[in-house]
Amino acid sequence: MATSRRSKQRDAIKSYLMSTTAHPTAETIYGNIKKEFPNISLGTVYRNLNFLVEHGEALRISCGDGSEHFDGKTEPHNHFLCRSCGRIIDLEMDGIDHIDIIANAGFNGKIEDHVIYFRGLCGDCQKYR
Repeated sequence: MATSRRSKQRDAIKSYLMSTTAHPTAETIYGNIKKEFPNISLGTVYRNLNFLVEHGEALRISCGDGSEHFDGKTEPHNHFLCRSCGRIIDLEMDGIDHIDIIANAGFNGKIEDHVIYFRGLCGDCQKYR
């Protein structure tokens, strides 16, 4: 497998992801990185995000609405998606890895991982209901 050169742009994208808990889209990342790299293209941001995801340095969060968000926090954790404002929030909770064992019990195969999204109203949106 060919190795990939390290790039300042990729480092900046990763650094931005690590500095935020907002789970930005590629377009949001592009808007912020463009300040430091005025000649960067949105395609370059997408390619670097794909590289980071493929190499386990970022997570891709597909919200089911056609948008993809990215997360620099790569250790296992769960997310909450607000159905009103669209925010994605990291949930602080005990691990639920035992769900893989439960799911494997009735499955003729091998479950190795899971992705669970919790949905509802965030605290801010709940206040206005």
